[in-house]
Amino acid sequence: MQAGARLLTIRDVLRMPVLRAGGAELVAGRSGADGEVRWVHATELADVAPLLRSGDLVLTTGIALPGSRSGLDEFVASLVARGVAGLVVELGRRWTAVPHPLVLACESRGLPLIVLARETSFAAVTQSVGERIVEEQLEELREAQRVHDTFTELSIAEAGPAQILDAVQQLSGAAVVLEDEQHRVVDYRSGSADIAGFLTNWQTRSRAVETTSRTLWHEADGWLVTRLGRRDRGWGRLVLQVPGPPPQRLIAMIERAAAALAMYRLHDQNRSGLVRRTHHELLLAILTDPDAPELPQRCELLGLAVTGRVFVGVAVRPVLPMDRPGGPPSSLADDVIAALVRAARESAVPALVATVEGEIRALLSIAAEADARAVVDEIAERVARRHPVVFGVGRTVARIHLADRTLKEARHVVESVPQEATGRPVHRIDDVHVRGLLTVLGDDERLSLFVDRELRPLREYDERYAGDLMDALRALLRFPGNKSGAAASLSMSRPAFYDRLAKIAALLRVDLDDPDIRVSLHLAVIADEMLRRP
Repeated sequence: MQAGARLLTIRDVLRMPVLRAGGAELVAGRSGADGEVRWVHATELADVAPLLRSGDLVLTTGIALPGSRSGLDEFVASLVARGVAGLVVELGRRWTAVPHPLVLACESRGLPLIVLARETSFAAVTQSVGERIVEEQLEELREAQRVHDTFTELSIAEAGPAQILDAVQQLSGAAVVLEDEQHRVVDYRSGSADIAGFLTNWQTRSRAVETTSRTLWHEADGWLVTRLGRRDRGWGRLVLQVPGPPPQRLIAMIERAAAALAMYRLHDQNRSGLVRRTHHELLLAILTDPDAPELPQRCELLGLAVTGRVFVGVAVRPVLPMDRPGGPPSSLADDVIAALVRAARESAVPALVATVEGEIRALLSIAAEADARAVVDEIAERVARRHPVVFGVGRTVARIHLADRTLKEARHVVESVPQEATGRPVHRIDDVHVRGLLTVLGDDERLSLFVDRELRPLREYDERYAGDLMDALRALLRFPGNKSGAAASLSMSRPAFYDRLAKIAALLRVDLDDPDIRVSLHLAVIADEMLRRP
């Protein structure tokens, strides 16, 4: 880490005064000189390997080592098999120069071989290296305590992603990225390296890194990646720039950061859930009992100003792809609600936002002197930049006791907008025309009887013969006076389209060129679409 512990390596040991005093020289195995030294073991046994541990540095005078090439090779092989960090040979007792076969054996296996030209106290070497290792371990413990204290304080303070990323960058000194489940960069902090190169082509590179375990190091990119959330319900990842194999302290740190992010998400969801339930209850109270005398006080207590304000009801419908019928999934509705809350906050407009009867509803409190229409358009535009939506907007009312009217009108408007509507997100009562009228009449049984009377013969024909007469009728009505355009919209030849029109006229026993007939059929088609809408 930036100011934390690091591994003690063979290179570090060579620089220690006690070895420099002995004329230490690395004569073989330079490729392993960055290996970790975990302890020192002095021995004169040739079969000492079973007593050793990975990371041990072996000290010997060579008195009991074999003299043959094969014996020395076997001795070195046994050390390498145990993961020994290096071999230190003091000259003078057995050899005046290190045997060439020993040098070759260490070089071929990458085992660092250090030669001491002068007599050296092995006890002093053991003490110096041991003290250094203990010092490094203590520093690592201090660093672990700093990480623990940092993220414990962040969790208690319910710190957000920005503060958590700041802590990761300060503790590691490296660049860190928070991405969502779609591999989009949510936020990042720069490290000492070039952040532009780190972020280049991020989504493509990130998708190629599959998180098969909770935390992994991707060597090709130099990424230490930890998953946020459960494997089957992950909601993002935290990525730290680590060019070389990461030490355990970095792994522990990034996992603590992931836990702090998960804790924040849990707190945030709990807060949002409580606020949303409270907003839901108040919106229901406004809709069911708008004249209640305590209503203004309840609104004020929830932060919805009522003095010197006007009120606008809003109903929001997420726009779904054409191949996904039905209502929006709960996750999408939650995202749209969050975007609406954020947009209202950015526009400094107090709002009640919740799901009422499965629909996203909001009541906006706007300063009386402000341009309410422009304010609502701004909020809708902010939401639409994050999610495709249809905004149904009710007319402005000047008193909180009239807020039920604007809320109901907003719902009426959004239900009147066709599912396939595209373009501007905001729709008001002036925009819905006959669809608005039909929406109001939607619960009237006489409307469904009218639709059935007008269209039943065509539906029965299409069901019996797998026909497309209803599609042909919709195309005719959508392209008035332009039968060529209507045929083209169905990818159908004009003779074939004319044949469909003749069948429609015969089944319905009407003249399709009669304006009154066309109006009647058009109303029936629109009402049919609205009655069939989920």
